[in-house]
Amino acid sequence: MRETEFGQIVISKAGHDKGNLYICLDFDGKYVILADGKLKTLASPKKKNPRHIQAAGFVDEELVRAKAEGRLNDEMIKRSLKVFARCGQ
Repeated sequence: MRETEFGQIVISKAGHDKGNLYICLDFDGKYVILADGKLKTLASPKKKNPRHIQAAGFVDEELVRAKAEGRLNDEMIKRSLKVFARCGQ
C-alpha cells in the first residue's frame, strides 16, 4: 500500500492487531503511522509495515479538515472509526 494519505481508514492484515481499524496519519518512507484514538493515540502512534495493512476505501474528510484547522484529537479518531465500523464495512 504505497498510496496512503492522511485520514484514510485502514485494516490491519497481520500481527496481534489483525482486523483492527486505524486512521492513517503519515507515511515515513518505510512505515505507515497509524492511530486508533484508544491504545494508539496521536501522542503515541503505531508504526506498521505497509504490506500488513489494507485500505478500507474511505478517507474521513472531517478528520482532514480538523487536522488543517489544528483541532484534531483522539476522541475524533475514535468516533470516526466507531461510525465506520458500524456503517462502512
